[in-house]
Amino acid sequence: MNEEERTTFLETPRLGILMMNRDPAPVGVPVWFEWTGDTVEMFSMNTAPKIRRITTDPNASVLAVNSVGEPEAWVAFDGAIAVTNPGGLELAERLAERYWDMSLASNRKTLAAWKQHPEAMCQLTLTPSRIRSS
Repeated sequence: MNEEERTTFLETPRLGILMMNRDPAPVGVPVWFEWTGDTVEMFSMNTAPKIRRITTDPNASVLAVNSVGEPEAWVAFDGAIAVTNPGGLELAERLAERYWDMSLASNRKTLAAWKQHPEAMCQLTLTPSRIRSS
């Protein structure tokens, strides 16, 4: 994919798979993300195991793929992740609008619970050293 094709592909909400180093094998978890054109922005609870893994080894990859029924396509971002506070809640609010149906009471309730403890969330920023796609 060229840059324009990647941008178009990433405009559709897609789950990313965050791949982190761990012995004896890498660990992957699904994440909501936002591609800014320069960085991949994600959020997490401060106590999540992924934060400990990233703090130990910040090198990771985020892989976004096509949905079932779409032509096969993917984009992978490889690089180091920085964990920062604050910023996690603001990003979570923005991504909730993108990924969730906010007319559902259960989604609004979860978001309201997150807002009660903004200090519990952090922002993860992956600055790609390499972008791969097909």
